[in-house]
Amino acid sequence: MNGLGPGGAGLDGLALARDLLARLRQGPAPRADLVVAPPATLIARVAQILAGSSIAVGGQDCHAEPSGAHTGDLSAEMLKEAGCRYVIVGHSERRADHGEGNAIVRAKTAAAHRAGLIAILCVGEREGARLSGTAAAVVGRQLAQSLPKSASAANTVVAYEPVWAIGSGRTPSGSDIAAMHGLIRRALAGRAANGEEMRILYGGSVKAQNAREILRASDVDGALVGGASLDADAFWAIAQSIP
Repeated sequence: MNGLGPGGAGLDGLALARDLLARLRQGPAPRADLVVAPPATLIARVAQILAGSSIAVGGQDCHAEPSGAHTGDLSAEMLKEAGCRYVIVGHSERRADHGEGNAIVRAKTAAAHRAGLIAILCVGEREGARLSGTAAAVVGRQLAQSLPKSASAANTVVAYEPVWAIGSGRTPSGSDIAAMHGLIRRALAGRAANGEEMRILYGGSVKAQNAREILRASDVDGALVGGASLDADAFWAIAQSIP
């Protein structure tokens, strides 16, 4: 919930999109697929700014139904019409703030596929699970219950976000990240079409200072960037850290 556009207080989300586009044109282009997910009020305008470029646009959430009496919600089809190619589903903040369980996340992921969007499906454990040694079981259960039958390597990206690391400045060790990503990779191999090829992103206090080390960890295919995405210099540095 950042970036009001010209004249708004604080960060100008449209200016940020233009900044990223200018950097892309100046080169060299990062060795990554770049996606920005602005607030819903800016999606169409950001999509216009980035049209024709290799930077894709995503939504931060969607409703499971294609239409209906769901005041305040947006369907995946509406996001597609506004210019999105991706949508984030099951983000830890949606799970915590709105009580979204795995069944809801599964329905939203299926909705993204129905609309022709690529779903960025988020999973991750809270600190209690990490401390009790049940993190692997929690993440495995989230995957099993959140992935619809329609999921494939072509239409789904999984993002692992250790909830306890988000915004805390704490980051798991490279070996811990690799271990969890390896577990996710093995789980995906048996649950989705070409699941072993599905991209797995790491999200949890990714910064320019630690991105290179994180992205070198085994089975890490990219990053789901949070606070650092609000700073063009930091975001671009992370993008350029792809090995």
